Amino acid sequence: MRKAWVIPDIHGCSKTLKALIEDMIKPSKYDWLYFLGDYIDRGPDSKGVIDYLMHLQEEEYNSRFLMGNHEDVFLKTYEAELQKKKILGIKLPNPAKKDWFDMFGRMTLGSFSVKNISDIPEKYINWIRELELYIELEKYILVHAGLNFSIENPFDDKESMLWIRDYKIIPKKINHKKIIHGHTPVSLEFIYLMNKKRNYHFLDLDNGCCLVNNEGYGNLVAYELNTHEIVVQNNIEF
Repeated sequence: MRKAWVIPDIHGCSKTLKALIEDMIKPSKYDWLYFLGDYIDRGPDSKGVIDYLMHLQEEEYNSRFLMGNHEDVFLKTYEAELQKKKILGIKLPNPAKKDWFDMFGRMTLGSFSVKNISDIPEKYINWIRELELYIELEKYILVHAGLNFSIENPFDDKESMLWIRDYKIIPKKINHKKIIHGHTPVSLEFIYLMNKKRNYHFLDLDNGCCLVNNEGYGNLVAYELNTHEIVVQNNIEF
């Protein structure tokens, strides 16, 4: 049977990602790999993460990639940097840069060995721009953060797909499909508990890969949609 693996927030942990895929889940090119966003920031090797994901595409693995809120801020910072105005020959500050740096954007710059986001090669910018906002499958909705059910059509609110944390699901608005998301770190115990409760309408897979000093956190998780198997790779970056 074709397997379908969902992998949440990687946050610059390229060695951990590679170990999860190559040593743990070992997908064939017949399987599917779905990634929930937040590939950059926090961890030491954001460039390496994107390089590896690009490699999967080049090797023609069945793979799809969502955008996370960190990629959202990255793109806003990049666009603002390109559009900075000059006064008397001096470029004005980029206010978006502070927001990105507060989210550990400096770690991403370091992985690219550049000092300014505008120096990151265009192929990486274009790859991030092409990321999807959600994926609808037969039984599941895959999204980075969640959906806004306070409006008539939850899929109209793109911002919430990237940023929302607290929301009450109205099953009929998504044809009673289950939401699989990341974005908000939860403990392994919580992930296993929610996986057992099949009547729940959501499953959060983000175990806070970079939270290595927090008990019950600090792992990269993969979830198989057909068998409900959970595979856990501990962080090996630090």
